[in-house]
Amino acid sequence: MKALHKMAGFAASALVAMTLSFSAVAADKTLTISSWAPPTHGINAIMWPKFIEMIEEATEGRVTAQIKYKLAPPPAQFDIVQDGAADITWIFHGYNPGRFVATKMIELPGYEGSAEAASVAYWRAYEKFLAGADEHKGVKLIGLHTHGPGVLHSATKVTSLDQIKGMKLRLGGGVSGDVGTALGATGIRVPAPKVYETLASKAADGVMMPMEGKRGFKLTEVAQHTFEVPGGFYRGSFAAIMNQDTFDGLSEQDRKALETVFGEPLSRMAGSVWDEIDKMGREASEAASDNSITTASAEDTAAYDEIAGPIIEKVLGEVSAKGIDAKAVQAFIAAEMKAN
Repeated sequence: MKALHKMAGFAASALVAMTLSFSAVAADKTLTISSWAPPTHGINAIMWPKFIEMIEEATEGRVTAQIKYKLAPPPAQFDIVQDGAADITWIFHGYNPGRFVATKMIELPGYEGSAEAASVAYWRAYEKFLAGADEHKGVKLIGLHTHGPGVLHSATKVTSLDQIKGMKLRLGGGVSGDVGTALGATGIRVPAPKVYETLASKAADGVMMPMEGKRGFKLTEVAQHTFEVPGGFYRGSFAAIMNQDTFDGLSEQDRKALETVFGEPLSRMAGSVWDEIDKMGREASEAASDNSITTASAEDTAAYDEIAGPIIEKVLGEVSAKGIDAKAVQAFIAAEMKAN
C-alpha cells in the first residue's frame, strides 16, 4: 500500500509538471526546458516543477518555463542550449568525455553524505576552486548537483567484489568508467534512457547507477539485484545550464530575481530531490519479491578502498593539470559535506 501511495504521488507530481505549463499563458517570458529522461523520472516529475515554482515566485510570475522532451539525445543537450534550440537543460558530464575534467572532483569515491549535502558542497567548491576552469563556456551555469551513491544493479545476484570481474556493465562515463575498469568489468556506453532495453536484451549483465534507477528506469524488472559499498562506488556529476543570450535578454529586474534562485539554491533543491527519488528507488526494490540488496562485507569494503586509491589519484592528477589545487578541492568537498 505504501508503494502504491508513492506511485500515486509520483503520478500527481507529473500532472503538476504539465499543469504548470499553463501558467506560461500569463507570463511575459516562457523558457523552454529540454529534458531527456522519461516524464515520470523524478527530475521531470519533481525537480523541474519545483524549479518552475521558484522562478515564478522570484519574478512574480513574469518568467515561467515548460518542459519539452526528445529535443536531442543526452550527449547533445549542452549544444542545443548553447545554440538556442532550448533555453535550459540538465546535463550529465560523463556523457561528454574529455569536455569536462574538473567536474570529476565530485564523482570521486570516498565522500560520505547525502546528495543534497554533496550538491551544496559541489556548488561551493565550484565558486571557490573550479570556476576558473571555465568548462561550461558558451552557456550560463545555473546549478550543479550529484546523485546519491552509485551502486551495481544486475540480473544475476552479486555478493562479493570479485564477482564483478568479467561482467559487461553499462557505465555512464567519467569516474564510473574508471571504477568499472578497475573492477575488471567490460564497459558499455549507452545513455540512461537506453539502459532498460540494453539489459532486457542481455547486451549487458548490469549497470552502475544510483538507487533511483530501480524506479526511474524500471530496473526492478531487468536488474533485480543490487550490490553496494558504503558511500557508493562513485557519484554522478550533473549541471543545469541556460542559454546566455536568453538570460541577457531578460529585464534587469528579472535577471536579478533569477540570480536568487540560481546557484546554491537550485543545487541544494536538486540534490534534495535526488535523495528523495533514491529513497523511492530503494523502496521499490524492497517491495519487489524477486529483488535483493546486498551490502559489501567489511573485507570487500576495505578492498574497494584500496582499488579506489589509484582512481582518485588519477583524477587528482587530471584536475591539477588544469591549474587547480585538486587535493584542496577534495578536502573542501569532504568537509562541506560533513558540515551539512
